[in-house]
Amino acid sequence: MAKKFMSGLFRSRRKSSLTAKSSANIRDASAEDCAAICEIYNFYITGTVITFDEQAMLPSSWEEKLRHVKDLNLPFIVATSDSGELLGFAYLAPWRQKSAYRRTAYRRTVENTIYLKHSAVGQGIGPSLLSELLRLGKEAGIKEVVAVISDSEADTSIRMHKQFGFKKVGQLPGVGNKFNRWLGVILMQKSL
Repeated sequence: MAKKFMSGLFRSRRKSSLTAKSSANIRDASAEDCAAICEIYNFYITGTVITFDEQAMLPSSWEEKLRHVKDLNLPFIVATSDSGELLGFAYLAPWRQKSAYRRTAYRRTVENTIYLKHSAVGQGIGPSLLSELLRLGKEAGIKEVVAVISDSEADTSIRMHKQFGFKKVGQLPGVGNKFNRWLGVILMQKSL
């Protein structure tokens, strides 16, 4: 079982030092962030094929997801500007959603998720979030991280994951249909 995060591990704000371009503060996500997280994610639902979700979400759905991730002692973090504006979020979640995740053979394997406010893309925030997410995942005893990335409109995400040592391990063509387009996913994996 993954070791528990120490209470307050994320409480202090930290500057990410991965890239000189990013000046985002990385911290633990809280319920107060869920409205802004929802706004960021809904942009991708309604206007892109980067996520296969098709219906806009409510902040309460994100509050539930945040509780679930934290209950599993996995990281859910956000990037904010110096003024406190939420610029992006990232989390690790179970690779296969089984009812008793902690008692399955998959318990040390997770899927990563990273989304940025559209205006924050290209500022080095994605790599900062991914770097911190991988560090926290390793601390939590995670062994494998899987990225499931749309095979359309997500070249930047694929390049970023490659830069962090993720390897393409598979592709599932035509598994989703959004905006009357058949879409596939690319599977990438990194061992911690």
